[in-house]
Amino acid sequence: MADPARVAVLISGRGSNMRALVEQAQSYRVALVASNKPLAAGLDWARSAGIPTWCWDSKGVPREAFDAALTRALQDHEIGTVALAGYMRLLSPGFVAQWSGRIVNIHPSLLPAYRGLDTHARVLAAGETETGCTVHLVTEELDAGRILGSSKVPVEPSDTPATLEARVLAAEHRLYPAALAKFVRQ
Repeated sequence: MADPARVAVLISGRGSNMRALVEQAQSYRVALVASNKPLAAGLDWARSAGIPTWCWDSKGVPREAFDAALTRALQDHEIGTVALAGYMRLLSPGFVAQWSGRIVNIHPSLLPAYRGLDTHARVLAAGETETGCTVHLVTEELDAGRILGSSKVPVEPSDTPATLEARVLAAEHRLYPAALAKFVRQ
């Protein structure tokens, strides 16, 4: 089994959580940044930071074929832990099974509440006074794996989904590197 401290970060966009993981790395090293979107801005940042990247446009590609190619890239880079950071593609059951106990994710709510998408709008619509973010293990059930850490964020009366998202994202950037460092030391 590969060293759990060798981490691949999977992104689909700007990669702000990936960047936080790289910049605050403790007891782990981001050895690969992978994406399903060739134009993901985070890939450019990773390359400029000297981190190997892998990308394959997932549009129209069957999930199993994409995940098999991704697995080969992870194995080629001797990855021990996979960290999802704004990766907006569901993983195949086979991939999740193969990497069981070695895939972590950050979600913008206090799980188990508000699994899935549009969390900030749903939090506001429900009149919540508190939300936050959660780092968890990935399982076949969406946002349902064992919780590795969480951080609370107050909901302000004047919040919009965008203002709430910005404050939760700042909490994610603090929580995720610390939770990942603790996870790889287990």
